[in-house]
Amino acid sequence: MTRITVVLASILMLAGGCATVTPSLPAISETPTGEQDTGRIVWHDLLTDTPAESRAFYGELFGWEFETPPGGIGVGNDDTYMLIRHNGALIGGMVDANALNRDSDISQWVTVMSVADIDAAAGNVAANGGEILTPPTDVGPRGVMAVVAGPDKAIIALLESRSGDPEAQEPVMNGWLWNELWTDDVDAASQFFGGVAGLSVDDRDVEGSDVVYRLLTDGEQARVAVLPHPFEGQLPVWVNYLRVEDPEAITSRVEALGGRVIVPAQPRPIGGTVAFVAGPSGAGIALQTWPLQQGDTE
Repeated sequence: MTRITVVLASILMLAGGCATVTPSLPAISETPTGEQDTGRIVWHDLLTDTPAESRAFYGELFGWEFETPPGGIGVGNDDTYMLIRHNGALIGGMVDANALNRDSDISQWVTVMSVADIDAAAGNVAANGGEILTPPTDVGPRGVMAVVAGPDKAIIALLESRSGDPEAQEPVMNGWLWNELWTDDVDAASQFFGGVAGLSVDDRDVEGSDVVYRLLTDGEQARVAVLPHPFEGQLPVWVNYLRVEDPEAITSRVEALGGRVIVPAQPRPIGGTVAFVAGPSGAGIALQTWPLQQGDTE
C-alpha cells in the first residue's frame, strides 16, 4: 500500500468513510459564528502514532494543552481523538494513528480548508484536475467534510462547518500563522483552488530578490500561498507554520523532547527567520518569526 493510500484510508476512517459508525467530531468553534470563510485554513489535525510523546513535545515547546472531547467521538477509546488548545482557544486536533487500520507510518499534519458549500466545492474538484478521495461526509457538530487531492496529489480536507468558522484573529505567539502548498506545478495548483474555493492569484515580488511569492486570495484576504517545491524529488505537501519568537531557541530543545530538526533556523527571502522541525512521530511543522523583519512582499 502506498503512503498516499494509507493516509487516505486514515482520513476516511476519521471522517467515517471506512467505519461502521460515523464519528461525531466536535465543532471547530465553541462560539457559533454562522460564517464560512471559503479558502481560509481553519483547522489542523495531527495524525500520530506516538500520542503521549506528541502531547509532551508540543506542550513543552509551545504550551499547548490536550483534552478529550466531552463524551468522546463515538468510535475508538477516549483518547482516539483529542482536542488541542492554546491560550484557552481550540486550535486543532490529534488522532491516535494506532487506532487506525494501517501498515506503515502515516504521521503528518492534515490541513483543513473552509468552504461555504461543500457539495459545490466537491463538484468542481474533477473539472479542475483534482480527485475526490472521500465524498462529503457528515461528521456531527463539526459539519460536513470531504478529502480531496489536487492535480499534484497533495491532500487537503475541505470543511463546511456546522457552527461556522472561528473568528479570524491576529496570529498569536506559538499559534498558527500561515499555510503554504509546496508543489511541482504552481499554475495547476492555483487553477485548482480557483475552481474549488474561488481563490485568485496575487503574485508578489520579494524586495531585494528575484523571488515571486504567489498568494491565493478571496479578493480581500490572502488565504494561502502556492510555491515551487524547494526540495527536489519530494512529494507536494502542505506546510503549516507556527508563529514563534525565536526559532533558534526552540530548535535547540527539539531533540531533547524527542523531535528532530529538519532545517535549522535561517533567514527567509521574504523576511524573518524560519526553521523546520518534526515531532516525535515524524510529522513536520514550520516555525516562523512574525512580523517580517527583512525583505517583504510588494
